Amino acid sequence: MSTRLYEHPIFLEHLTPPGHPERPDRLRSLNIALEHPNFARLDRRKAPLANEDAVLLAHPEEHLTFVLRSIPDSGDEGEINQLEADTYASPKTMQAVLHGVGAAMAAVDDVFSGAADNVFVAARPPGHHAEKTKAMGFCFFNNAAIAARHAQKVHGAERVAIVDWDVHHGNGTQDIFWDDPSVLFCSTHQMPLYPGTGKKDERGAHNTIVNAPLSPNTGGDHFREAFKSRVLPALDDFRPDLIIISAGFDAHHRDPLAQLNLMGEDFDWATGRILEAADRSAKNRVVSLLEGGYDLEGLAESAGLHILRMMKG
Repeated sequence: MSTRLYEHPIFLEHLTPPGHPERPDRLRSLNIALEHPNFARLDRRKAPLANEDAVLLAHPEEHLTFVLRSIPDSGDEGEINQLEADTYASPKTMQAVLHGVGAAMAAVDDVFSGAADNVFVAARPPGHHAEKTKAMGFCFFNNAAIAARHAQKVHGAERVAIVDWDVHHGNGTQDIFWDDPSVLFCSTHQMPLYPGTGKKDERGAHNTIVNAPLSPNTGGDHFREAFKSRVLPALDDFRPDLIIISAGFDAHHRDPLAQLNLMGEDFDWATGRILEAADRSAKNRVVSLLEGGYDLEGLAESAGLHILRMMKG
C-alpha cells in the first residue's frame, strides 16, 4: 500500500487556554512516534491551504462569517477568543483550519487519482463536532463532511461512507448528512457522554445513520463486536466509492476525557477491517482524518498503529 500523510507547522499554532486538552503537544507526540524506522516509507507532505469557499461545501456562508469574525486580531499572538463552552480561537486558528480543510480535500484527490492508496491527515483542530451552523467541541468546520462533498462534486463519487470511532459521537457529521441518502455515517462512541447524541434509534431520514453506542468501562471486545455487527455490514450493504475515517483515539484506556478501555491493537484491527471493506467496493480508497485523542502516549501509540496498518494494507 502507498500511504501519504499530510502535516503542517501551522497546526501547532492553533492555541487554546492552558490546561485545555486539545493542545499542540498532541501532534508533537505523534511526530515523535513517526520518527521510528517503521515509517520510513511514509510519503509525508505539507498540507495545502484551502480557499475559504471550500467551507461552503458543508456549511452555510453565515457560519463561515461567524468563525471569521471570531478570530482574534493577529496583532496579539497570545489573544484567545471563546466561541462557545470549550471551543477557542487564536490568531492563527483560521490558517490552521483552512490547511486542515485543504489537506482533507487533497487526500481525496490523491486516492481518486491514484497518487496514494490511502491518506492520513494529521491536523488540528478536529472537525467532527462542527454542525452545519455551529462550532462546538473544539471544532470549527467539519473536515470529514467537506471531504465527502469534495469527492462527490469533483470526482463524481456516488456514495461516500464516513466511519467515526472517536469516543465522542460525531454529532456534526450526523447533523450535516441526516437527510442525505448518498452518505453513510457510522459511529462507535461512548454513551452517555458529550455531546449526548448517537442513540441507536437515530437513523437519519434514509436509514444511512448507523450508531453503535458503547457503555462506559467496556473494552475492545465490545468495540469489535459493534464493528462486526453494525458498522461492517452497513459498509458492505452501502458499497461506498470512498471511505473516510474520523479517527479519534480518545477511546484508548489512558484517555482522560472518557471511560472506554481500548488498546492500540483495537485501532489496528478496526483499520484492517475498513481497508478490507474499501478493497471490496471502493478500490482501496481510504482517507483518515485525525479527530480526538488527548492522552499523549495513547494517541501516539494508537495513531502510529493505525498509520502503520494503512501502510501495510
